Amino acid sequence: MRDLVTMMRRAVAAIVGLTLPLGMAALLILPPLVGLASADEFSPAQRAEIVRILREAMKQDPSILRDAVDALKDDDTHREADAARAAIVAHRDAMVTPADPVAGNPKGAVTIVEFYDTRCPYCRAMEPTMARLLTQDHDVRLVYKDLPVLGPASVLAAHALLAAQQQNGYDRLRTALMQAPPDYTKEQILAIARKFGLDGARLSHDMDSAAIDARLDANVQLAKALALDGTPALVIGDTLVPGAIELAELEKAVATARAAR
Repeated sequence: MRDLVTMMRRAVAAIVGLTLPLGMAALLILPPLVGLASADEFSPAQRAEIVRILREAMKQDPSILRDAVDALKDDDTHREADAARAAIVAHRDAMVTPADPVAGNPKGAVTIVEFYDTRCPYCRAMEPTMARLLTQDHDVRLVYKDLPVLGPASVLAAHALLAAQQQNGYDRLRTALMQAPPDYTKEQILAIARKFGLDGARLSHDMDSAAIDARLDANVQLAKALALDGTPALVIGDTLVPGAIELAELEKAVATARAAR
């Protein structure tokens, strides 16, 4: 399949005027004409004839191009999934640490690692879906990785959450911040924290600790190693799931991870 996709990639590249070698495409489309010749053995005239025949074939059957593009997308998806899986395996020790906040069953057989930003609208949209999963599946451990990527307010919130963890208040403050208007200031965050029973003065002091800076930096470095390009991003077993997903897809990913254990 990969060889076929490679051939089609080069054939499609020829049609859109790119300068990739056409030898493999010719082997696919025109075996009687070129036999087993390599790309370097084609003359300019032969290359022009290959392109002409490819163009004519696509005029007669436009689905050739559609199928080729679909095959390329398939191949890209597989390569990205393979790269993500390799990165997850390579950074297994950093994926879950004793310091990470946890929801669900701390001893669950299946672990979901969620990279999120409290101000991210897609992360907020995932909240009811994840809550439903944890309610119906008591064998899932959800590990939070705070990843403040949406500006200073996100950074403030992430610092506040990890400081609140020291008062056993991570979950309470997280729930509140995920529901509050997202452009919060430090004063607003502290007011919310006090409302939920946290010590505001202690929280303000702990937010500025070097230890919290180090934890957030570790999350950022891990996200870079996994080539994450936004939030939310879920690591379920050895699979990276980018973006918000529906409950059925989430359940399927959990079932796949459980079966792979």
